[in-house]
Amino acid sequence: MSGLNLISCSPQETEELGSQLGLLLQPGSFLALQGELGGGKTCFTRGVVSSVAPESAHMVASPTFAIMNNYQAAVPVYHFDFYRLTGDDDIAELGFEEYFYGKGVCVVEWSERLNELMPSDHLTVKFDYQDDLQRTITITADGPLSKKVIQQLIDRRSGQNNL
Repeated sequence: MSGLNLISCSPQETEELGSQLGLLLQPGSFLALQGELGGGKTCFTRGVVSSVAPESAHMVASPTFAIMNNYQAAVPVYHFDFYRLTGDDDIAELGFEEYFYGKGVCVVEWSERLNELMPSDHLTVKFDYQDDLQRTITITADGPLSKKVIQQLIDRRSGQNNL
């Protein structure tokens, strides 16, 4: 199985899911986050950072105007927000592609802006509104590293219906 559907009933549950996933990530992991404004992408990222670079978790904010935030740790987390970019040309001109294949973990909000630059091995995390607090979060894997991570997450969560 290379997919997982979950319901989050609060920002805290969304952050906790990010934290659970963060514990399983390896250097070179790439998370492609998708969903509407306010869907939970940054909250989820805060959870990932709390596991991968815990000393930086309090600093996590949407990098919409900075485009990238770098959270330093033994395995750095590169948090991108491509909301204001139009596609691969903008991303390549800014030199971000080099981070996608490095030794850190990449978390990319608005990854829909990536086309040819999307790494072949990545996890896609999609956030869909159900109501003001509730979200459906769908995680799918492409590539062997990501499929291994999602299987580990499924194994850890087996028997749970909600976060």
